[in-house]
Amino acid sequence: MVASNSKEDSVLTGPTQAVAHTATPNAQVAQHPEPLAGDALLERVLTSLDDDKAEDIVQIDLRGKSSIADFMVVASGRSSRQVAAISEKLVDRLKQEMGLICKVEGKDAGDWVLIDAGDVLVHVFRPEVRDFYQIEKMWMPASGTAQ
Repeated sequence: MVASNSKEDSVLTGPTQAVAHTATPNAQVAQHPEPLAGDALLERVLTSLDDDKAEDIVQIDLRGKSSIADFMVVASGRSSRQVAAISEKLVDRLKQEMGLICKVEGKDAGDWVLIDAGDVLVHVFRPEVRDFYQIEKMWMPASGTAQ
């Protein structure tokens, strides 16, 4: 029988924290502060997207609708190169500032990049791809207004 709290389970179930390891056994291990959760992480993500000139940024509150995350953010870049750059900068900022290691899919193609930051899922699209999939329409409230 396998224990349900195995190391593999904890590694594969969510974002992790970057920790600086030292060679000395008794030395202090430098750690980043605890990763931001929920609203604070959302604000950092939105600031990063705005700083990098992402367009049409929409945030969707998923609390009570899904257990995958508290928020979803959908944004556009003007080209594949900008989509990849926006995504890379966001992942780097979250890692450097908060020690949060995000899971990323699609960065090489640059059409649609998904960034899993734990409590916040970020989708960065080229405008044509975003119009085709219309992912935010699946998650927005019935009234049709995102926050």
